[in-house]
Amino acid sequence: MLNQQTLEKLYAMKLDAMADAFKEQIQQPDMNELAFEERFSLLVDRLWTWKEERRMNRLLKGAKLKINGCVEDIDYQAPRGIDKSVIFRLAGCDWIRSAQNIIITGPTGVGKTYLACSLANRACRMGLSAFYIRIPKLFQELGIARADGSYPKIMKKLAKAKVLILDDFGLSPMTAPERRELLEVVEDRHAFCSTIVATQLPIESWHENIRDPTIADAILDRLIHNAHKINLKGESMRKLLGRGKNDTETTD
Repeated sequence: MLNQQTLEKLYAMKLDAMADAFKEQIQQPDMNELAFEERFSLLVDRLWTWKEERRMNRLLKGAKLKINGCVEDIDYQAPRGIDKSVIFRLAGCDWIRSAQNIIITGPTGVGKTYLACSLANRACRMGLSAFYIRIPKLFQELGIARADGSYPKIMKKLAKAKVLILDDFGLSPMTAPERRELLEVVEDRHAFCSTIVATQLPIESWHENIRDPTIADAILDRLIHNAHKINLKGESMRKLLGRGKNDTETTD
């Protein structure tokens, strides 16, 4: 009866993992051979693991990553200019803790989005928040937000993500409102959070795309000066996969 009451209280306090672990202990006679401290430690470990898994799943769901990529599945065999030692260091997430950025450039299909999402996935597994959005959709949502009054809310969301992926940067020349919006986004995050930019556009062409020297200088200063630059090259992964290449990695 006492055990049943204990279980009911644990479930009522939403300590489901601890309750399940306690129930398992009751059903295992050899557990009686362990000291109280050892049994209690096992219960706490189960609860800790359960909460960490829930947190990770919540972060991954909130990140809205386009691709469910993992750094462990990155293909280093295809000649794309990916340095395994660099990816290994980035997987430690110290760059995020230091509020540094990553710029991933390269032609279409070489895996820019996959790499960006893999690094964000790693951040989530390390307990850090992330959020993915394509630049065209970003401008669209910010325009709607200004009209319906939700602009402060969405800007706060973008500012709080420890890792923000801005994908498909530079697909078309920016308009005046778009370059101002981008500056506001990167300004809010500068020196506090990390941004990953994935683009086909070489960095030296960003000024031309932004089309305002002053704003372009401000944006580049906040994104580039402390950024890890990864320039992918080579043949499209789509073509390689189309030829029957056996690989765990998908394309961007």
